[in-house]
Amino acid sequence: MKTITVRLPEPLVAELEAESRERKCSKSDVVRERLQQVGRAKPCRSKPLHAIADLIGSVTGLPPDLSARKKRYLKTIGYGRKSAR
Repeated sequence: MKTITVRLPEPLVAELEAESRERKCSKSDVVRERLQQVGRAKPCRSKPLHAIADLIGSVTGLPPDLSARKKRYLKTIGYGRKSAR
């Protein structure tokens, strides 16, 4: 087995120490088991649309489908024109 050094926040260290005392095993065993549990867990792959579903339609004043006519929309609002100083 290889050895690595990791710096952990105090609350996490206290939690690991308490668990190792309770289970009567080393802190290394507790950390190793926790890392293995994380490795086994299936990654939660949500669709990107679900992540932003609550934001859709929340901005007023934009066209319904900006991606289809973005150049025309940007031209109408004056995006890219030099402004007077």
